[in-house]
Amino acid sequence: MQSEKGRYSQPRWGVMRWLADAGPGVPEDIRAALIGDLYGSLPVFAAGAVNTVAVAAVIAIREPTALFITWVVLELVICLSRLAVLVVAHRAAREQRPTPTDLHLLLAVAWSASVGFGILISLASGDWVVALLASLSAAAMVGGICFRNFSAPRLAGTMILLSLGPIVPGAALAGEPLLFIVVMQVPLYLTAMTVAAFRLDKMLIATMRAERENGHLAHHDTLTGLRNRAGFVAALNTKLAAPAGNGRPFALLFFDLDNFKPVNDTYGHAAGDQVLMLTAERLRRALPETAVIARLGGDEFVVLVSGVTAEQALTAGQRIIQTVTMPYQLAGGISAEVGVSVGIAVSPEHGTEAEQLLASADAALYEAKSEGKARCRMASVATNVAALRRLTQHSPAPATDRSAA
Repeated sequence: MQSEKGRYSQPRWGVMRWLADAGPGVPEDIRAALIGDLYGSLPVFAAGAVNTVAVAAVIAIREPTALFITWVVLELVICLSRLAVLVVAHRAAREQRPTPTDLHLLLAVAWSASVGFGILISLASGDWVVALLASLSAAAMVGGICFRNFSAPRLAGTMILLSLGPIVPGAALAGEPLLFIVVMQVPLYLTAMTVAAFRLDKMLIATMRAERENGHLAHHDTLTGLRNRAGFVAALNTKLAAPAGNGRPFALLFFDLDNFKPVNDTYGHAAGDQVLMLTAERLRRALPETAVIARLGGDEFVVLVSGVTAEQALTAGQRIIQTVTMPYQLAGGISAEVGVSVGIAVSPEHGTEAEQLLASADAALYEAKSEGKARCRMASVATNVAALRRLTQHSPAPATDRSAA
């Protein structure tokens, strides 16, 4: 899972890794997305920064002592530093470069400590207007801390503790007995907000897992684990959209299984499913890891092989024929045999759009089967004309059912 804004680096410092840890068993792509959530957006950051700097400045004007002036300076330095880190990180993420995640987290902790420092000196000042203003500002920030950083609940809990924890010693320094009630209230509030952050984190991870699984199911065949039509077309369109100079021509190898229907009719659909699953496994072993393999439906398969010439694509087609046509040993001692024919289209020679390439490869497959099966044929002018005719007639490509052939 990669944000539209880019991918953010995981923290490297031990303490920061601990603070940002999402818990055990979380996939790496979800961890990356959770780190991206910690950066937030510049408008959200600006709202919080303006609030704390403005409150510190107003209080320093009312109480122009060394401590309050120090607080204003701290707020300004930390907020400006955080702004600079955010700008650098967002740019680096878009450009796929490492991001300063450790520094970002360190400054977030420093900012919450500065807020806590402001509460402490405000309560100790004995000026109840100043104390009220600082405490209200900190309480408002805690809500934002929790809901902005709950993807890293340890970080959220630490920031809440540093922001509001100083209220307890501040109340003691204020010398007002009535304020000692916060000795009970603050720990309860800190605990409740931290527990909420952990629960929200679990809900977020569960939601992201569900989205991840749904995304996989939407683009993959449940029986074989290969890509389905939607997943293959998405990969093909991505390939077609890549800059022309980024790679050599690629080929589509379209094929279906000869004599597959008799296996289903004779031994049942369970045996047919076994053949399909074994075919998928054989294809994974026989083809390069970079190949995109898909089951389009029924017994129809298609493969995208990158960086190959027409001759190399024909060689890959022959390898598919040899691999798939080996006998299948099925459950119950059943032995089944199927054949395969392959049609090939190469981009950009045979098309520059997904459906055009699929139609050309399908037409080449039809030609291979008409010549006697177990053959591999490259798309030609004639097959391209046939494919174009089918496309202009608004027929889905490929759509011919050859499972009984």
